[in-house]
Amino acid sequence: MYMKLIVALVPDDKTDSIIDAAREAGATGATVITSVRGEGLKPEKTFLGLELTSRRDVLLFMVAEARAREILERIQDAGRFEAESGAGVAFQIAVEDAVGLGTQLPTIMKEVQEEI
Repeated sequence: MYMKLIVALVPDDKTDSIIDAAREAGATGATVITSVRGEGLKPEKTFLGLELTSRRDVLLFMVAEARAREILERIQDAGRFEAESGAGVAFQIAVEDAVGLGTQLPTIMKEVQEEI
């Protein structure tokens, strides 16, 4: 099984559009971890000691390796990562093995076979 884990760190107002873009590119689902905090190169502005940072989400996509790059690029486009400072970041990690994908395996294997 050739899988990749795509991790996207995004502002919470972009979560839905990024998930939609990933699905259009072949992702079969996502796990969303909400309300995380990120630190950029420059500290965020504060008002009376309160941070004025937006809420961020972590999106996890387990995808077929053959579709991973296209999904990653669609995530980048939907999130405008290269166009806006602090818009988000996404990366992929090779997955050596996974269990619990039985219901998604027919879709994933079909996509892999189509790419071969």
